Amino acid sequence: MNAAQQNHQPPQPQQPQSPSPSPRTDLDTRYSSPGATATPWPEAVTRLEESEIFWLTTVRPDGRPHVTPLLAVWQDEALHFATGPGERKALNLAANPHVVLTTGTNRYGEGLDIVLEGTAVRVTDEPRLRALSAAWETKYGPDWHFDVRDGAFDSASASATPPPTEESEQAGTAWVFRVPPTTAFGFGRSPHFTQTRWRFPA
Repeated sequence: MNAAQQNHQPPQPQQPQSPSPSPRTDLDTRYSSPGATATPWPEAVTRLEESEIFWLTTVRPDGRPHVTPLLAVWQDEALHFATGPGERKALNLAANPHVVLTTGTNRYGEGLDIVLEGTAVRVTDEPRLRALSAAWETKYGPDWHFDVRDGAFDSASASATPPPTEESEQAGTAWVFRVPPTTAFGFGRSPHFTQTRWRFPA
């Protein structure tokens, strides 16, 4: 284990909040087709529920951005992702919990891209983790079954994950983070070009 892994402190665990009110929805007409309308938030939620790959942006302690693809599950008004305690993502979150998660399509002229901004909060409540483990398996299949132990996913129990290579007490552990949106953006390309912003109450 290197010094950065030994010295960093995990973000403070918090319990999930109650469902948020509907966000304020605005269409940016500067970047939308004439006659376009704002994308409803429920349509964005459907995309978040169905998308399989997300891109997580975090900030390194020296201020440089870090981007990586990962799996994520939408549940209880928030996106959830998992990462090992010694991975770059977790080290970045220890210093700065603000993140951006992005998903969509790489084809021009179709689809809806979603950019979600928020603060990552670690989930340690084991009933909540078991519910999220079930959601992971439902969405991604039995290869992504996680057991729950010590307030985290046991990544060694998921056959789709590589075996741990680090020799530490946290080897084979995946911390789960919850990201309720503070602001989100939707970039639609069919049948019109649209740019929608959703702002959530603090």
